[in-house]
Amino acid sequence: MERLFSPWRLKYVAGASGGTTGCVFCDAADPDRQDLVLIRSRLAYVILNLYPYNNGHLMVVPNRHVATLASTTGDEQAELMRYTRHAEIALTEAYTPQGINIGVNLGRPAGAGVLDHLHVHLVPRWNGDTNFMTVVGNVRVLPEDLGATARKLRPIFERLAAANV
Repeated sequence: MERLFSPWRLKYVAGASGGTTGCVFCDAADPDRQDLVLIRSRLAYVILNLYPYNNGHLMVVPNRHVATLASTTGDEQAELMRYTRHAEIALTEAYTPQGINIGVNLGRPAGAGVLDHLHVHLVPRWNGDTNFMTVVGNVRVLPEDLGATARKLRPIFERLAAANV
């Protein structure tokens, strides 16, 4: 049997089995946690997914701990959409994907991994990005580490924020 080692997932596995008690998004909203955060404002921020489906998989998250779109304020909705738009622009510029999945999962039956803190996923997609490793091995192979992804995307988000577009 072949083995693929991914020690960086231990933290996730331990958390999924009850190893942590806090909210991953509230923890990431802490201004001292800049490692995966690409940009932040008073109401929201953009963060790389620690366990990405594809390179560039990121999330737009309100700073406030809310579970649904219905619970957000108008200002939060505007900021979430502005950052989602910026994410589309940044991913297109940095990765030239052939498509982008954008989605919100509300509730466990809808696929939500974090049930009580709203977040918008953006996943760049390319024709053929599902290969034999995914189909046969149920494994994703990502050619770029998260640090390189952050270094590629962060300046684009900063430029878009400065241009106030």
